[in-house]
Amino acid sequence: MAMEESPQLFLCPISMELMEDPVTVSTGVTYDRRSIERWFFKYGKTTCPATMQRVASLDLTPNHTLKRVIASWQDRASTSSSGPSSPADALKPMARERLPSVLAGIEGTPFKVTALKGLRLCMAGDQVARDDFVACDGIQVLGRVMAQALAESGAGGEFSAFRTCEEAAAVLATLPLSDEESVDLVLRPECMRPMVALVQRGSAEARLHAMSILAKVSEASGARNWTDDVDVDDMVKSLLDLLSDGASSKLSSRALDVLIDVTARSRSRGARRGKGVVEVGAVRVLVELLPEADGHVAERALLLLKRLCKCPEGRLAFAEHGLAVAAVVRTVLRVSGLATRLAVNVLWLVSCAARPTERVLDDMVASGGVAKLLALLQADSSPSTKEKVARMLRVHGAFWRQYPCIPADLKDYLKFLK
Repeated sequence: MAMEESPQLFLCPISMELMEDPVTVSTGVTYDRRSIERWFFKYGKTTCPATMQRVASLDLTPNHTLKRVIASWQDRASTSSSGPSSPADALKPMARERLPSVLAGIEGTPFKVTALKGLRLCMAGDQVARDDFVACDGIQVLGRVMAQALAESGAGGEFSAFRTCEEAAAVLATLPLSDEESVDLVLRPECMRPMVALVQRGSAEARLHAMSILAKVSEASGARNWTDDVDVDDMVKSLLDLLSDGASSKLSSRALDVLIDVTARSRSRGARRGKGVVEVGAVRVLVELLPEADGHVAERALLLLKRLCKCPEGRLAFAEHGLAVAAVVRTVLRVSGLATRLAVNVLWLVSCAARPTERVLDDMVASGGVAKLLALLQADSSPSTKEKVARMLRVHGAFWRQYPCIPADLKDYLKFLK
């Protein structure tokens, strides 16, 4: 079917997409059912998105006449067209021929979502089109569109404007962002503030796009500390909120990758950075992520815990969390060799790098951690891991022998280690 532009009347005022199931609200405005139901029931709004008037009721009246007209228009368009066979094919010529004019008008059009979807389609799999887009100052245009959309969405998150922000990020995610100039443009506030907002409250797809953009920026930055150009505290908090949501393993993995890079590049700021990450609840989020995490996510969560437990604030937050020791112990000899090494490092930091609390030592017994440490001495583990295990057992063996729940043979072994 050729890509004929849809009449404005047929587009949902929220999604700016062709309506499949048009329904009318009490203000007389018609929306696609899926979009308006999301507005009312997911976001809890009680206003008409187009007029911002309070609705008298949340009843939705099917607009059968409009639905028939749209279906008739679609039939005519499909039978009369002799053009390309798919929307993507139809949009390909726009990549080179119409791109400058589309970019010039995209900031002023009321149909930004539709225009941005067209841009994304025409650049998909077309490297020349992507190069042309960058050469035509496309990244700057997207930055201004996202900044404007974010401002219009306001604190309440007005839905149609935020969709524009999501679609602009989807276009940006198609670009390689592998050169320094592109990275500099993305790191400008007009791009980075919307990225943080997408991580906080975007759809699952929009969050993945934001993660993809941040990962590309990180990779292209090389030795340069790209976190100097952003509000790290705000970004870390947004990433931790995403991890707390537990939306998907893929999202969690991407968020952890970005967190790992952000914390690694922020080390130059000293102990204040580690303390700041702990203060926004990183230890709690990472600990509570572990029980349901797959191998990839568990390894990254443990790596971050290891980094945070190198500072006193991190060790204190770990010791005060009632499930922290048990969550880390559970990964030992269960997830992977890397996870085991990282878990031992975390336990060593909270039990030997500084004076541990009795609660940590108690929890290591109650969670089976002491038995696992003894097992690691017999297992085929790395020399550094065995050294840390032996150190923990030697230092705290006398304390652990007091527990009546420890079998006699383990007590004898602990006594022997001393």
